[in-house]
Amino acid sequence: MSNDQNHSVWDRFLPIINRRDFILTTLATGVMALLPRTVSSQSAQPYRIGVLLPTTGSGANYSERPIKGLPLIAAEINKRGGLSGKHPIELYFRDTQTKPDVGAREARSLILNEKVKTIIGTWSSAVAMAVQEVTHEHKVLHLAATSNSSKIVHENYTPYSFLFGPDSRMQSNATVVAIAKMIKAKGWKTYVTLGLDYEWGRDAQKVFVTSLGQTSPETKLTKEFWAKLGETDFTSYISAIMGLKPDFMFGAIAGKDNETFLQQAKASGLFKRIVYPGVFLPVTELMQQRKTLPRGIVGLARCPFFAHMDNPMMQQYVKLYQDKFGKADYPDDFACMYFDALNALDQAAAKAKSIDTETLRKALTGATINTCRGRLAIRDCNNQLDAPSYVGEVVDVPQYPFPIFDPKTLLVIKGDEVWLPSCEEVRKLQKKRS
Repeated sequence: MSNDQNHSVWDRFLPIINRRDFILTTLATGVMALLPRTVSSQSAQPYRIGVLLPTTGSGANYSERPIKGLPLIAAEINKRGGLSGKHPIELYFRDTQTKPDVGAREARSLILNEKVKTIIGTWSSAVAMAVQEVTHEHKVLHLAATSNSSKIVHENYTPYSFLFGPDSRMQSNATVVAIAKMIKAKGWKTYVTLGLDYEWGRDAQKVFVTSLGQTSPETKLTKEFWAKLGETDFTSYISAIMGLKPDFMFGAIAGKDNETFLQQAKASGLFKRIVYPGVFLPVTELMQQRKTLPRGIVGLARCPFFAHMDNPMMQQYVKLYQDKFGKADYPDDFACMYFDALNALDQAAAKAKSIDTETLRKALTGATINTCRGRLAIRDCNNQLDAPSYVGEVVDVPQYPFPIFDPKTLLVIKGDEVWLPSCEEVRKLQKKRS
């Protein structure tokens, strides 16, 4: 991609960044970079962070607010001098195109050409796992805030990767907790699944089916459906599901595909005939589908701001974001998790009084950090944040111009309630690396 093409991709987001804080520049390597405009005479070397997110492909829908918001958090840290009070943060952006080979290539380029010390990203778990191989090889920190296949912290584990949302195992098990209550109350006997046929979709479906089989063995899976990533026509799947007449269905669908499915399923009358609990509904979807989203369906989220408006850090995130982008816009789940990831790095640097990679890695491993979801621990055997999952009924409320999860019935399932119970089990799954 040429520099002009690269610039046009990022023009959607970065020109509205506060130019008082950063200089926006295109580097010879095609990287869009944000460099601090003001550097104190006391500043030491800057700390370079690579941001790998898709601005094209299926994951682009969930990248906008993290890309817009990360410079705001970096600017706040830089006002205090940067990491450890003296290393101002520079941000280097690259588009992964939601492709593993591209993500790995861009990660390598950021490390070798731009000398970044940490990579934040990306959306697709398949891309994140490709990036893990590069960051492990070069001993660079990798903060995964959106991608959440459980393999990132299990089968593909590396001590340099840290996961800031609930992994797919935790998320699916949280859905099982909620659905098991519904099964008991409603006497459901059968269900089907519809998943996206790639790493995250396969992993989330497998964990859900396995966990529900243990929790409610009398409930039978009658059919698995798999749609390709980027599917635009779900009508054949919807017709087949309606023909089977299950009591409920489980979906492992995200991004633009999720929005497409919901609209087509609603138009086909699926939700009037078959219950669809646990559909992935981050704040992104709640805002974008405010007019069409069926009320009363039960959704799942990873970091909804409305669940933590009593937390000062969440209040700060929302204020920073809305001061810049307007009162009608809110940071979504993905933005909040990226903000927490960058703030975690800041807290580790303050604790370690260093930006040395090995020192920072050790400071993060097993740490308890302040997040917009409260004080949460990072598990020392796999670097998984004790991140909650959120399950709730979609309702309209007077405070917001879009639906949220009903505060009266919202379930917040803690991470340590649904992750693998022991580190011994975790270590049995982990890849042995050199």
